[in-house]
Amino acid sequence: MTVALQEDRSSADQHKTLDGRKLGREIRDVVADEARKLEGDGWSPRLVSIAVGETDAAKLYIRNQRRVAEQTGIAFEERFYSDKVTQEEMLAAIRSLNADPRVSGVILQRPVPQHLSIKQLQSAIHPLKDVEGMHPASIGNIVYNELALGPCTSVASVELLKATGLNLQGLEVVVIGHSEIVGKPIAFLLMSEGATVTVCHHMTRNLSVHSRQADAVFVAVGKPQLITGSMIKPGAAVIDIGINQVNEPDGSSRVVGDADYESCQEVAGWITPVPGGVGPVTVSILMRNTLTALKLQRQHYETQFGREVV
Repeated sequence: MTVALQEDRSSADQHKTLDGRKLGREIRDVVADEARKLEGDGWSPRLVSIAVGETDAAKLYIRNQRRVAEQTGIAFEERFYSDKVTQEEMLAAIRSLNADPRVSGVILQRPVPQHLSIKQLQSAIHPLKDVEGMHPASIGNIVYNELALGPCTSVASVELLKATGLNLQGLEVVVIGHSEIVGKPIAFLLMSEGATVTVCHHMTRNLSVHSRQADAVFVAVGKPQLITGSMIKPGAAVIDIGINQVNEPDGSSRVVGDADYESCQEVAGWITPVPGGVGPVTVSILMRNTLTALKLQRQHYETQFGREVV
């Protein structure tokens, strides 16, 4: 796979923008080839999206997922549930998908209504169909360096760091944000690669002291432009996972990350834009996980029945 780096000719320095759209396309091309082969063997990948209630964020994610699924030859099915649905009804729906051999993967869109337990619902998805990588077993496997179905956003973020060509062994990395679905998995993924990792969060004192020492900074806290150029070491890689909508004085709005791109790009060796950075790679990793899940299920069925299943 070629390194997805895009020279920024508008800057006088040597910084490079990490082009998530290009890297995402490269991953999708590989996924599409594998999907065709599986289809030829009689195994058709199918991804089912579950959304509860009406949220603009979930609608956007679903549109992107459907578009990329169609590009890679993966059947995509949307299932919407009322925000009045009960926990028991949702658990029953998930169990039905777990038992359906036509379903390769299940993704539960966030957010869900407050009366539902996202943790319990995520845990109900069978680990072999957990293409989002959010089942406790999937998260736990990272500790043992078993990364078959890793969390999509975390894996995508690390893939972008690898695209810089930096040697991850011994690399000094700071992860800002310690959520269970992004920050913590990134830290474990990086440690499995041999990086030296510091995790910062809202209780960290003197954040900039840590960030300025790092060869690479990951930020995922949901605070617009929290990280500025003065907070990073010259030549460092900045992987911005934040997606925030900010309002301009003229009444318009724009999407920005957790890093101040303008000031950071003057200092960074590599930086991800928002949008166009981590997001496109995340959706491609979701499709790659869907194929991986299908292969694991095929292996499971063939082992169980003691012969090749077609």
